[in-house]
Amino acid sequence: MKLIPSHLIKDIDRATCEAENITQNDLIQRAANEISWALMSNFSPSKRFVFIAGPGNNGADALATARMMHEQNYRRIEIFLFNVKGSLSTECATERNKIYAIDDIDFTEVTRQFDPPMLTADDVVVDGLFGSGLNTPMQGGFVSLARLINESGAYVVSIDCPSGLFGEWNDNNSRRDMVHANLTLAFQFPRMSFFFEEDCDVVGDVEIIDLELNRDKIRNTPTSFFYVEPHSIRNALRPRLKFSDKRDYGSVMLMAGSMGMMGAAVLSAKAAIRAGAGLVTVHSARCGMNILQTAAPEVMFEADRNERCITDMSVHHEHQAIAVGPGIRTYDETINALEHLLKHSNQPLVLDADALNCISRRPALLTMLPSMSIITPHRGEFDRLFGEHSSSEERLKKAMEMAKEYHIIIVLKGHYTAVVRPDGRVYFNPTGNPGMATAGSGDVLTGVISAFIAQGYKPELAATIGVYIHGLAGDIAEKKYGEAGMLASDIVDNIGVAIRMTINGEDLDKQQL
Repeated sequence: MKLIPSHLIKDIDRATCEAENITQNDLIQRAANEISWALMSNFSPSKRFVFIAGPGNNGADALATARMMHEQNYRRIEIFLFNVKGSLSTECATERNKIYAIDDIDFTEVTRQFDPPMLTADDVVVDGLFGSGLNTPMQGGFVSLARLINESGAYVVSIDCPSGLFGEWNDNNSRRDMVHANLTLAFQFPRMSFFFEEDCDVVGDVEIIDLELNRDKIRNTPTSFFYVEPHSIRNALRPRLKFSDKRDYGSVMLMAGSMGMMGAAVLSAKAAIRAGAGLVTVHSARCGMNILQTAAPEVMFEADRNERCITDMSVHHEHQAIAVGPGIRTYDETINALEHLLKHSNQPLVLDADALNCISRRPALLTMLPSMSIITPHRGEFDRLFGEHSSSEERLKKAMEMAKEYHIIIVLKGHYTAVVRPDGRVYFNPTGNPGMATAGSGDVLTGVISAFIAQGYKPELAATIGVYIHGLAGDIAEKKYGEAGMLASDIVDNIGVAIRMTINGEDLDKQQL
């Protein structure tokens, strides 16, 4: 799904009106009908609804919604239309006039003095103040209004976008001065800002309302940001052939583990097997041989000359995927071995965990990464590599810059893991849950991505598929064990199920696990 920049959405609205031979007001009626049904599906007529409408089309949406709910016998409705500059959009003025024609509706048009209503935790506030069209921070009385709403404890539903929040970047915008929604009813597609950690409390839960906007215009509207959908992963996955053997699904070489850290190697190796790799070999410290071959008998073991850590990353055979990092620690000998690998490798690598920590100790290694290599940092590893950052927004901007500079793929892990490509494209992943914030989860991801590369998927596609399948396996595990009780090995055990469900289009909510 495309994440369309806010300033281009009006063009899509206009194209929809032209293609269907309808007016902008007709489109507002369509939106209001969907919003009103969403509200009425969740709240009874006994609830008090306070509609806050602004002077633009977001306000028109709110006014039309209030009118439609009133027509459905929702009588505890109060409407405040803010027209402090004496200038309403044509559509908002039209909806205001319709409201004026209703005798028994509580309507206030605020032009100067505002006597704020008393809001309680039992009320529902419908925020139609500004929506996604805002491009400057709210000021003055609107900030006071936002704080009044936020402090009231009322349940807040924002139309399209919480007022005060920009659709994309909000680095110079105070979250305290925005309306904080419990639920955001977004039109057609989410806004990019919905996927940043610091905006989570502003956006609340998100429901997408399909307004059936013009598909051709959406398809032809440029953007660098995307939200991964199940059908796109399903279409990308290739079925296994009836007449095939293990060599058809590639070989993974995994440089992982050290004394006391062999669990990381086991998890990563088993994940690669579960994700469909034909062959997996682990190169690790000698001390790990018995552990690895006992815990993962399907995996081959190649012993380093050193007992406690990896000191040699020479590749002696052909492998379709090479991954480095889980549990290798940051010994000087290991960093030297990694440098040797980078100097002599001409294929994309997957680097995670301690491989990234090794690079952070010797930053010049960044320049040696083979083109289209994949790095998978969490925020701590990212900051060690590229400097401290104060927000997920800052990290994403930096990731886009670094992916382009080094021509690599950066998998920036988080609640909405972002796959950042060197061509500037960013793919936000929808799967996964807080239970995956557990030791070993990242090691599993390394194995999954490596397996898809081994099977012949291009690195950029392997990263996107791998992140999705890894997250879905985590969601299956969470359904079985709960967020607090999940283990990284539970994710491993459900990778195959996640792939099957994706290929078959199975709905997790309908699964009996």
